[in-house]
Amino acid sequence: MVYKVTVTLSGIKGFFRIYLVNGATTLYTLHKQMRSDMEFPQDQLIMFKALSADGSVTGRYGLFDLGSGTADTVSLEKAVKAGATGFVYFYDVTNRKSVNLSVEEEETPVRVSPDSPVLRDVKGPNPIEFENGYVAFEDLPERQRYLPGEEPEDFDDEDFDDEEEEEEGEEDEDGKEIFEQDQ
Repeated sequence: MVYKVTVTLSGIKGFFRIYLVNGATTLYTLHKQMRSDMEFPQDQLIMFKALSADGSVTGRYGLFDLGSGTADTVSLEKAVKAGATGFVYFYDVTNRKSVNLSVEEEETPVRVSPDSPVLRDVKGPNPIEFENGYVAFEDLPERQRYLPGEEPEDFDDEDFDDEEEEEEGEEDEDGKEIFEQDQ
């Protein structure tokens, strides 16, 4: 069985990764591939929190047995048979950094090795870029969605007049206006 695993970030439309994963692939192998592709830190504890269709937790898989098995002994197919339709994958447990994984059966017959998931589709930069303030075009409010060189329909030059007035009447810490003198 081959599964389509879609990786997303909560509330961000400008990011996703789609993997094709053999059902025999362990969660640890999936972790290693995602860590490599998305440049997750290598020195952090990881955890897969398995979720059912209704959002309840069906298992937790980590480097240590958290009650459901370890990530290196549990295959994706075994987790799905236990009721998982998705996961919250914590790539940095200590700092609670995670991505969401949704799992679906792949309908197109494809052969995928259990040793390496295949990255099928990519959108947006790696998750760390969103932590550093990156905002995808799709995530901007409607009034800010225009390309360079275009002027938005509701553009108002008066919005910029206040900035110019402030520059002309700058004051120092005494409250007196500062004037440049010609020399």
